[in-house]
Amino acid sequence: MKGHNAEASIVIAAPPERVWAALTEPDDVRQYLMGTNLETDWKPGSPITWSGEWKGNQYTDKGEVIEVEERRVLAYTHYSPLSGAEDSPENYHTLWWSLEEVPGGTRLMLTQDNNSSQEEADHNRETWGQVMDGLKKVAEG
Repeated sequence: MKGHNAEASIVIAAPPERVWAALTEPDDVRQYLMGTNLETDWKPGSPITWSGEWKGNQYTDKGEVIEVEERRVLAYTHYSPLSGAEDSPENYHTLWWSLEEVPGGTRLMLTQDNNSSQEEADHNRETWGQVMDGLKKVAEG
């Protein structure tokens, strides 16, 4: 992993299968990720896009699926043109999601690399924490 890492985790009162669905099913993702439209086939090497509208602006974020181990590990790259950064490899983050069955549910953990500073990593950790709170509601609902 490169740059500063943002890390977040949450325990969700649902089995790994349900948490996995909340992470990967477009209808579930739309409910907690600002109405985004997720498109991918979840095969390593395949493209992944998130599109929608944010604060009145249309966007299409993109990346590539890196690793898929159903109900355990999901990894992909992510780039957003809304960041203002050039679309080049050094401006992509890698997001590593891991799921672990624990008493009463599933622990979901995320590491996002390539943050330019500790401040950016802290901001992204907070943002991902909010996203995970929404994912928890969807998975437990």
